[in-house]
Amino acid sequence: MQRAITVRILICVACLGLFLFLYVEKQIEVTRYQLRIPFLAKEVHTIQEANIHLRYEIDQFENPLHLMELSRKPEFGHLHYPRLNEIVLIAPNCDKDLAKDMISKELSGSEP
Repeated sequence: MQRAITVRILICVACLGLFLFLYVEKQIEVTRYQLRIPFLAKEVHTIQEANIHLRYEIDQFENPLHLMELSRKPEFGHLHYPRLNEIVLIAPNCDKDLAKDMISKELSGSEP
């Protein structure tokens, strides 16, 4: 009888030790994640600053005044505004084959 009780107590102590070990391991893992948070927050902040800078650069490049200056340069002299007969409008829910036919007819100059 005493032996059975001793075995049961040992099994309970072993299970308790296992659960405590797993709990401590989980707490160590949580602590590691908590230690990484400041570094990741700094990295996110750096990326956000870079995005702001790049957005500013894009806005400066796409500025209409800058684009007009670029259009006056000789390397962009071949670009021109499209003529009204070169513009093709396609409905958003139009069939792809029908759209291709419409574009080819418009480009060839024949009537639809």
